[in-house]
Amino acid sequence: MYEGAVQDLIDELGRLPGIGPKSAQRIAFHLLAADGADVRRLTDALTEVKLRVQFCEVCGNVAESERCRICVDPRRGDDVICVVEEPKDVVAIERTREFRGRYHVLGGAINPLDNVGPDDLRISELMTRLADGAVTEVIIATDPNVEGEATATYLSRLIGPMGLTVSRLASGLPVGGDLEYADEVTLGRAFEGRRVVGS
Repeated sequence: MYEGAVQDLIDELGRLPGIGPKSAQRIAFHLLAADGADVRRLTDALTEVKLRVQFCEVCGNVAESERCRICVDPRRGDDVICVVEEPKDVVAIERTREFRGRYHVLGGAINPLDNVGPDDLRISELMTRLADGAVTEVIIATDPNVEGEATATYLSRLIGPMGLTVSRLASGLPVGGDLEYADEVTLGRAFEGRRVVGS
């Protein structure tokens, strides 16, 4: 334990996701040793992001105006919406350059242990977007874990009766992986998602 401002900094850093006590202490001492200009740039960046960045009124992605760059892009298709949990998932999918439709960010996943239910997510906003009839397919790209699967199941049951195509991202073996190291769930998914190979 340290005194005063140093301990306060360690405590605040420790509240960040993925930062444990040792990492918080290491970052705090790095900042103490850093040049004053470097620390000012960091504090300026933190202040700016809180002042300028908001969530897109349409899809929930991060934006510096009312709508994000994807929602204002006229080259994107309006007939397919890819549903993701967090804005970082949009970035991951965009890196593939495979998807040219629109997104909808839920803001998390259903997780009863953390008291996160459907009403805590942007599901009603999604249903409003689907009501106008422009969308023909919804791709559910939630994480392949218990919470993501629960969210995907909930959404598919909710959207199914609307007559839209509901698909889920395939999951299975990673490229470069070895079968002997794959867990049973991953291997099972790989079998379910198998496809015919052309001759």
